[in-house]
Amino acid sequence: MTKAIAIYIHIPFCSKICSYCDFCKVFYNEALVDKYLSALEKEILSRYHQERVKSIYIGGGTPSSLSIQQLTKLFSLFNYFNMQPNCSITIEGNFESTTPEKLLLYKKFAVNRLSFGIESINSNNLQLLERDLSLPKVQEIIALAKKLSFSLNVDLMYALPQETLSILNEDLDYILSLDVDHISTYSLIIEANTKLKIKGYKNIDEDLDYAMYQLICKRLHDAGYNHYEISNFAKNNQESIHNLCYWNNEQYYGFGLGAASYLQDKRMTNTKSLTSYLKGKYIYDTEVLTLKDEIEYEIILKLRLAKGLNLDEFYQKYHHQLKEYYDYEPLIRDNLLVLTERCLSISENKWYISNEIIRRFLEGVINE
Repeated sequence: MTKAIAIYIHIPFCSKICSYCDFCKVFYNEALVDKYLSALEKEILSRYHQERVKSIYIGGGTPSSLSIQQLTKLFSLFNYFNMQPNCSITIEGNFESTTPEKLLLYKKFAVNRLSFGIESINSNNLQLLERDLSLPKVQEIIALAKKLSFSLNVDLMYALPQETLSILNEDLDYILSLDVDHISTYSLIIEANTKLKIKGYKNIDEDLDYAMYQLICKRLHDAGYNHYEISNFAKNNQESIHNLCYWNNEQYYGFGLGAASYLQDKRMTNTKSLTSYLKGKYIYDTEVLTLKDEIEYEIILKLRLAKGLNLDEFYQKYHHQLKEYYDYEPLIRDNLLVLTERCLSISENKWYISNEIIRRFLEGVINE
């Protein structure tokens, strides 16, 4: 039996555009959302081939910005999917546009995981990021979500201009006080075409960024969170099933504006043009992967995980030993890679330089 796949659905609409965001996004417009949901339905009908589905992730944008009627239409698209009984279904949102009525609607349609962007509780940070955050609203929604038995993720952003370790500690105090199942952390990277970049802001000093990363790792580890991926922490075995599909280099559909898919030997990216998308021109770019490409993705993604890359699973998947393609022994000798129980991994204390380690790994190619 073929492996179950994951599905990502992109909802690009936001009631407010944050200063750091470079994702595919559009200001909320009721009529435009209705047209988009119709186009999304058509894309699913034209591309999805009844594969078993183990995970659905609705991201954005701000999916919670949709109305009750629009969310109902969105969730009705689940009827097209061949979903496993224990399918993990996540929806992103912010606290400002999440209501008790929407939480009850999520529950009705079997959504079982919520992901909220807190980013920071510091007023200067929020002003810089152009985000609204009401702490009483956070408490209200988190309490109700727990009562309704949702699994909960919150996002923390760090390494902001003018941020200090003291400010970060206060953010961590607050997020830990919420006692959620999962925390995702993001070092702010000032991307081209964002408001921050246009205003001339620059990334913080690398040493301070590293100190902040170390602080986050220690605080979350001490609070009982398992650091299972470079930027992600979970407790109570609540690791993100959906994101593990990406990191395990498994196949997935991406539906909606700018969404990415990985199916068979192809990686596809959807158009970022809303006009094109509404006309039914969904896919913008397709990369046909060679065996070498697929193995590179396997290495890059699996080494993000604490468990690393299992050499026996690699052999089962590619019918060759990894050492036939890459000489990774020098990295083991230099203590940059660890080999335990047939798994190659990067130690947690080296994760901060994982990009450099992976670059060296890929340079060790044999018989290219």
